[in-house]
Amino acid sequence: MELKETFQRVKAASKTLGLLSDEQRNEILQAVADAIIAETPALLAANAEDLAKMDKTNPLYDRLQLTEQRLVDIASDMRHVSTLPSPLGRVLKDKTLENGLHLQRVAVPFGVIGMIYEARPNVTFDVFSLCFKSGNACVLKGGRDANASNSAGVELIHKVLITFGIDPNVVTLLPATHEATGEMLNAVGYIDLCIPRGGKKLINFVRDTAKVPVIETGAGVVHCYFDKDGDLEMGKRIITNAKCRRVSVCNALDCLLIHESRLSDLPTLCEGLAEKQTKIHADTKAYEALKGHYPDTLLYKAEESEAKMKEAGLLTADCKSADSTEADANMKSIWNTEWLSMQMGIKTVASEDEALDHIATYGSGHSESIVSNNEAAQKKFQAMVDAACVYVNAPTSFTDGAQFGLGAEIGISTQKLGARGPMALEEITTYKWLITGQGQTRA
Repeated sequence: MELKETFQRVKAASKTLGLLSDEQRNEILQAVADAIIAETPALLAANAEDLAKMDKTNPLYDRLQLTEQRLVDIASDMRHVSTLPSPLGRVLKDKTLENGLHLQRVAVPFGVIGMIYEARPNVTFDVFSLCFKSGNACVLKGGRDANASNSAGVELIHKVLITFGIDPNVVTLLPATHEATGEMLNAVGYIDLCIPRGGKKLINFVRDTAKVPVIETGAGVVHCYFDKDGDLEMGKRIITNAKCRRVSVCNALDCLLIHESRLSDLPTLCEGLAEKQTKIHADTKAYEALKGHYPDTLLYKAEESEAKMKEAGLLTADCKSADSTEADANMKSIWNTEWLSMQMGIKTVASEDEALDHIATYGSGHSESIVSNNEAAQKKFQAMVDAACVYVNAPTSFTDGAQFGLGAEIGISTQKLGARGPMALEEITTYKWLITGQGQTRA
């Protein structure tokens, strides 16, 4: 491996983090947060280099963009992380066996965490803060689109670490090349855990290629089901916020499912979407309900949209239903599109069961929501939806580590083994057993 020496330096540096107290870690995180504010002009200048190379219509543009307010928010999240209880040293189990052996299961760092991410320069700071607080070193592999932004961020962090006498190798940025990704995924013995954060293509590649352990942070195909007993004004607020707050993030709404008995309310539900110039791809019933009540230039028939997208090569047969034929998957593949832009689908359903079936077929296990005042419907939705985050009368935009009170997040895990949902401090620690005896021997 060309990067073997780099990985060796990170591994060695990771062991020095165990010598720091939580107070020292917190002080350094506060100093980095201060530096982010002080160096805002330099960080924005580097980000401008990256932005100049990307088309503004690209859905990743919003993720790539840093602003003065976003840097303030990043620094604030880092300060928040510094105030959280340390995840290390927590006693997860404590018992004494009949033979007198005392057993404790104690939380410890993984060691070195590798992070692969696309055009998201905020992740550089989020990952550093969470890893440093939890005693982990981190190896960062960003994309070419954000290379100047990521480099400026890591350079800032290194300056602060050196000021405090900390080995800067505890946070290392790899070259923005495919070759570096391959070496990272094969760095057995050096990287203890790898977390990909990006689109489906990236995540599938990492899962299929990695020889090091991986936790998936899946793409989000997100639904909101407006039930026959949903509150109209509440639904309007929730749908608008879930779709329009920030369209390029994984918790943004992709498909509204509406009970057929409420189709007459669809124009009202979509008023906020129209104000934000949201393109809607609606099935036949929803299209007819919106026709004349929604801007013609923003309203499309789902079938026609799908045909055009297939012709452009933008849709693939990726249906999750095991008994669906490939033709059926192709026909309906618009419904498993993660739009990442000011677009969404609307599907009419005849019952809550049909909504649940649709989510089971096309959902990604990320975040799902129901708007309903019917307690039985709420409970059924919570019990039957298989997703990391299931909402009742609230938008999926809240799926976020900071919003959950976890500080920053390292990603949203959609898998079931290990961490699930927003991953923060506790989710990037493992544990070891400490056994204390008085000379006992085993028969």
